[in-house]
Formats: sequence, structure tokens, C-alpha cells
Amino acid sequence: MGIKNILVPFDFTEASLNALEYAVNFVGPSRDIQIQTLYVAAMPTSESEEKVLKTDFDKVLGSFKWKTKHKPSFATVTGEVISSILEKQNEVDSDIILMGTMGDKVTDEAITNTSRLVLEANCPVISVPYGCPIKEPKDIALVMGGEEIDDKKVLKTLLDVARTFNSRVHVLTIYKESVYAEDSVVDSTENLLEYYLEHFYVEHAFSKNQDVEEGILEYITKKNIDLLAILPRNHTRLSSPSEGRLTKLLTLHSEIPLLTLD
Repeated sequence: MGIKNILVPFDFTEASLNALEYAVNFVGPSRDIQIQTLYVAAMPTSESEEKVLKTDFDKVLGSFKWKTKHKPSFATVTGEVISSILEKQNEVDSDIILMGTMGDKVTDEAITNTSRLVLEANCPVISVPYGCPIKEPKDIALVMGGEEIDDKKVLKTLLDVARTFNSRVHVLTIYKESVYAEDSVVDSTENLLEYYLEHFYVEHAFSKNQDVEEGILEYITKKNIDLLAILPRNHTRLSSPSEGRLTKLLTLHSEIPLLTLD
């Protein structure tokens, strides 16, 4: 498997507890994957405080019904949350950052640490909404725009996940116009998906909806999707300036984990 190291920001909040439990289940008892957790403090912590944090962290791990091959590590750092997480990811070369979020179902404008991280990170991020089921992703939905993917390498992480869990990968394109796209674009996209996602790729659904987010959330419910994947705008030729906004909205509103491919 390509995923060897997962970084989990952890601060003992309900959202981070849920994310860590998801990560432990994601890794499972036999996979050779290291979970590294990072506690970011606003003020320097004393040696005694760090010992208490470490003891509390061990208690959290002990409360989970799942265990991992390698015990998750716990590190503390002082600084600003997002920059500290990104520095740690770069330092340990994490393949994925997995971060919990409480989300915000009410507003479209809220800026959370998780929604900021998703947009700023240069690696794949899985945002785990509080309260989501802790289970393996057997059905994954990849949201694509109407254009070809510029950087095919971004599909590697998705393929790694699909291989690990023998997942079915559904691809969804929401369009607003009465006519979707030229046949040549559709054909080249299908060929790409079949090549890069191998036999895990099961379908490419096209749905007309003026509200892209609404169309995505409806599809998740209809197909019982366990994990939603989205491509950031710098990996597609989408000209719409709303792609970053869509990523943020899905981070806030999705009730299942969101994998942002980068």
C-alpha cells in the first residue's frame, strides 16, 4: 500500500477524538501504517503538562475497541494551528492528514481550522465530521468537473484507498447546462478513470443540478457513499472561481468523511 504515514491533529476535543478513532479503524490491526498525532498548544507547555497530556492520550487509545500494528505516537508543539500542522506534515512526510471537524450545517461562510487546512495543504486531507459512522470506506464517490484532470498522479491516493478496502469507486459529475460536454471529453475521461482506478471504478454518473453541492449530497444518500473525494481546482482545468468554495462547503456540510486529493 502506498499510504505509510498518517498525521492526525489532536487536541482532545470531541471532533479530534472521533477523527483519531476513525484513523485507528482506517489503519486496522495488521496494516503497516504509522499514525502520528500532533497537539498544537497556543502557549509553551511544561514537562509535567506534557506528561499529563501523554497519559491522557494513552487513556484515549485504551478506550478504543480497535488496535493498530504500530502504536500511534503523540507529539506536542507550540504555535499557530494550521502552520504547525503543515510544518509537521512536511517534517515527517505524511501521506495523508486526517483531521476532525464539527462542521457547520447552518452557515455557508464559516471558516474552521479544518476547512482552512483543506485549502492550504499540499497533500491529501481527510476531514472527518463529528458523529459520522466509524467504518471502512466500501463505497467512494469522486466528484469531477467537466474537464480532464491535468495531474493524473492525484488519483494515486484514491487508488491506494480503494485497494486497501476493496472499495467501489463511483464518479459523479454535476452540471448546470442542458448539454453536458463533448463526446471526446467524456470518452477521454472514461479511459483515464478505467486506467488509473483499475477494476475499482464502477460507474460515472452525470446529474443536472443548478446547486452543485445539493446534487453531491443527494448522490451520497442515494448510493450510501462512505467517503467523498474531491479534486482541488489546481488539478483541473475548471475555470470556475467557486471550486475552492465548493471544497470549503463540503468540508462544512458533509456528514461523511471528505478526501481532498492533492
